[in-house]
Amino acid sequence: MQFSPFSEENLNRRQWINAAAGGAAAGLIHQGRGFTFEQQPAAKQLLVHSHTPLNAEPELSHLVESWQTPVKHFYVRSHAPVPEVDRETFRLKVQGMVHQELSLSMDELDDRIPATEVTATLTCAGNRRREHSLVRQTGGLQWAAGPIGNARWGGVRLADVLRLAGLKSGAKHVWFESVDRIEKKGHTFPFGASIPMAKALEKTENGNSTLLATTMNGLPLPPDHGFPVRTVVPGYVGARSVKWLGRIVVSDRPSENHYVANAYKLVVNGDPGELSAAPPVYAFPINSAICLPGAHAKLVRGELTVRGYALPPGESGRTISRVEISTDGGHDWHRAALLSPAQEFCWRLWQATVPLNSMTKQLIVRAVDSNGIVQPETVDWNLKGYLYNAWYHLPVQIGT
Repeated sequence: MQFSPFSEENLNRRQWINAAAGGAAAGLIHQGRGFTFEQQPAAKQLLVHSHTPLNAEPELSHLVESWQTPVKHFYVRSHAPVPEVDRETFRLKVQGMVHQELSLSMDELDDRIPATEVTATLTCAGNRRREHSLVRQTGGLQWAAGPIGNARWGGVRLADVLRLAGLKSGAKHVWFESVDRIEKKGHTFPFGASIPMAKALEKTENGNSTLLATTMNGLPLPPDHGFPVRTVVPGYVGARSVKWLGRIVVSDRPSENHYVANAYKLVVNGDPGELSAAPPVYAFPINSAICLPGAHAKLVRGELTVRGYALPPGESGRTISRVEISTDGGHDWHRAALLSPAQEFCWRLWQATVPLNSMTKQLIVRAVDSNGIVQPETVDWNLKGYLYNAWYHLPVQIGT
């Protein structure tokens, strides 16, 4: 099925959403009071870690097919089942340390705030956790290197919404609260996150800023990715980009939600004192991975084409400037060709042709950013396996 009627060229943002809401006649979207995609541009092609809630990542080979990751290959990270949302009655609330509390319908969000777009890579804080567990077992879903994707997000700037509400003196943090319901140890609560006010109001030299996103790659957000509205915080781990956003709270302190106060922190023992003292995880670190060939691939001596991705640190202005591959344990390095643009908050895809011989046991990749910072060879272990970004090692078998 072709979705050209929903293309950016043919529809503005309001029309995209209205087309989605009215898509039942075309057999596209609608189910009960909420909305789900009965047909997507293509069926998801993901490796599932859990079904309820859905947590899944693509095969690594799919990630290097396109700089902009299609929905079918975009990882899904959820802490609760997809909530049912009625777009017509939905209201996004803005509360806390503001001069005027807001309760915005989706149409009001569209009409009162200028539209914008941001291209940004989202990555799970637990990306590559499976490798970290080889050092010592970590908690959480054992992700490979697939919970990462680069997309074009459309919506409105968070800063514009905050200015509409008016910030009171002393406001330092912005909380995000989902409409989902998480059940944990006898308690039910929504997923939440928060970011410092400086990040909420940031507009970089390249025009990037924190977004209240309603579209993904030019189409309305799919339910798994936060329909009808989510946050997208460029440069921060995916846990700070809250899906199914229902409430924004301006505060003088970080959120008290479990996923800020007690989770998504770098700790070793996890005792109450350590958790309380540890700051929340925000920006993602420089990282890279090999996507082709696959692990333990049977190869022959000679030249081999290797492909993968590299992610710069999640700081304004930082990009990937170099990617290097080693076939001899890190003694010699071969420079890769960079296949995609150098943009802040976005990955770069790369390709290299390297020599293999009978002594080659593994391929190693490391990235270097525009400030000359080199991806570390090793990193310290942490209890939840967050932010693992040591050199990526791919075991291979060389035949005759």
